Amino acid sequence: MEKLTFTVPPEFDGHTVYDFLRREKGVSSRLIKRLKRMEPPGGLFRNGQPVRTIDPIRAGDQLLLRWREQERCPAASSLTVQVLYEDGSLIVFNKPWDMPCHPSKRHQTDTLGNVFAARCAAAGQVLPFRPVNRLDKDTTGIVVVAKNQYAASRLAGRIEKEYLAILCGSPQPPAGIIDEPIGRVDPVHILRQVSPDGQRAVTHYTVLAGTQDYSLARFWLETGRTHQIRVHMSHIGHPLAGDVWYGGDTRIIEKQALHCAVCHFVHPVLEKRIKISAPLHEPFKKALNNACISVNFE
Repeated sequence: MEKLTFTVPPEFDGHTVYDFLRREKGVSSRLIKRLKRMEPPGGLFRNGQPVRTIDPIRAGDQLLLRWREQERCPAASSLTVQVLYEDGSLIVFNKPWDMPCHPSKRHQTDTLGNVFAARCAAAGQVLPFRPVNRLDKDTTGIVVVAKNQYAASRLAGRIEKEYLAILCGSPQPPAGIIDEPIGRVDPVHILRQVSPDGQRAVTHYTVLAGTQDYSLARFWLETGRTHQIRVHMSHIGHPLAGDVWYGGDTRIIEKQALHCAVCHFVHPVLEKRIKISAPLHEPFKKALNNACISVNFE
């Protein structure tokens, strides 16, 4: 059973339960409907007693939300992934290379979802897999997974991320903004391209170090289009090392050298800003060494 407890602040004295949950706490209307439909004793309580969403609340009241997760969970896996942060609301993984986020027909037991299921099982929990951000199979780094529907809705679209990538060559100027729309190459395949009729995509980049052949760059995105960094860097003539889909070579690494290195977000329950950093994985570090790039991340 999932539970959340909130204390009503003075500015919501006299408001309804619904108004407080939606406006102040950002509880989704979908979850509120589920709470209303819970079998007795119910899913919403004020100071220990069942309460309706239309009832008024007073400053200092304690509101309790309780519900059961209903979505299916992936099968558990024996694989392990580094955990960067965990509490009752969320868990942050440092996803490795060659691991999809979600189970699929071809990947039923080797995904991050399976790793999450195994970790929950070890703690005596059964939770659906709700990644708030997602990475391609061969992109490494931070994946934030919400442990309940409330945390997922509060974090959706609110996680700021920074990426590191090894590029073929070195962009000039060494820092800039790429504002080019991205669309599908065709309706069937996942490949993207810069296209006039695509969706707006904005990428900020800064080169940190490099040689004539390769460079290490940091990115942050104003938009979140599929393959955005890969497509934009290929478009300006500097594809990611190892990214054969978009023109990168494989001399120093076999898959795209892309790592989600940092994320920032406001915790959905603690309501404080959190910053998390993910160490580089060995293939990326080896590629930097092969490219003769030395950089201090301290």
